Amino acid sequence: MRATHSLFAPRELRLAWWQRPFRVSLLPLVAWLILGGIGTAALYSVSEASWEPYALRHLVRLGAATALLFAVVSVDLRRWLALAYPAYAAVLLLLVAVEFIGVVGKGGQRWLDLGVMHIQPSELMKVTLVLALARYFHARHVWTTQQLLTLVPPALMTLAPAALVASQPDLGTAAILVMIGVVVIFLAGARRLVFIVGFAAFLVALPVIWTNLHDYQRERVETFLDPERDPLGAGYQIIQSKIALGSAGVWGKGWLKGTQSHLKFLPEMKTDFILAAFAEEFGLMGALVVLGLYGIIIGFGLTVGLACRNHFGRLLAAGLGFAVFTYVFINVGMVTGLLPVVGVPLPLLSYGGSAMFTLAIALGLMLVVGIERERVIPRLAT
Repeated sequence: MRATHSLFAPRELRLAWWQRPFRVSLLPLVAWLILGGIGTAALYSVSEASWEPYALRHLVRLGAATALLFAVVSVDLRRWLALAYPAYAAVLLLLVAVEFIGVVGKGGQRWLDLGVMHIQPSELMKVTLVLALARYFHARHVWTTQQLLTLVPPALMTLAPAALVASQPDLGTAAILVMIGVVVIFLAGARRLVFIVGFAAFLVALPVIWTNLHDYQRERVETFLDPERDPLGAGYQIIQSKIALGSAGVWGKGWLKGTQSHLKFLPEMKTDFILAAFAEEFGLMGALVVLGLYGIIIGFGLTVGLACRNHFGRLLAAGLGFAVFTYVFINVGMVTGLLPVVGVPLPLLSYGGSAMFTLAIALGLMLVVGIERERVIPRLAT
């Protein structure tokens, strides 16, 4: 049945699973594929013009993640509504499992070993948290959202995984989960006073938070405020990243010609600082193209959320759009020295599968909302 933007448009959409991929919006899908190609080219460059050990694996993961994206698209929006709580509970259990059998690496215990690959449950939580909160608020009228007691369950749903992630320790991802939860609650219609009081409480608690940070976390913040205090130690990453960006100019040094990356001055260039390595070779214009492609995906999530007729789809698409924004904003802030280094990757460019598969699920869900934006889902459907 064909859906239109008319006021009297049909509000039910019945498509077979194999028909649904043909209804997706092409622009964000094209942005996804181009970003994956840019990531492969950047990893090929930092591997000294070799497909091994990163570029070929990145390309294989891109193919698998694209298949996952279409698998998500093939599922009906109402089924995702029904799966929201079970998916959230399953990922929460995975976070608990990390506490006991997680793989230790890079100063934290954040991954689970599945044999063929390691997964980072905290990345998946960024999507399942939005799913669960969207389902919760879908079942309630906006006026009940303004009652304080109504906000207790979503606050606990946000803080429980954030506390588990903070204990790994991964303070950056924990902060992102809190930000995602706050934004979804705000979009659901909670009173502004709640956020003002919450922010004031956060400011009051800052001394306590600072006291309980690990030494390396305090060092990251101090280095962010003054990178020159330890130029060969904690400030080395930020300083080398700024040199790579500053020496690139408008058009860059050319593919495979980045000196900071090829002479191994740039640390973590295959993961957190891949944007610095790419921008060194493709300059300001290359970096703007990358940001523009992410802007297409983020903008699609926000616009399709605004156009959606059901509350679940509205919150889901807009919340996931904000989740993708946090990835990009924090990673770019790290690379440019505007934010402390907190280990947030740039999905599709950074080497690693968890962030890429998470973005595949997020974009797939946004595309589902785009297909079914005309659909009306009763609140009692939950």
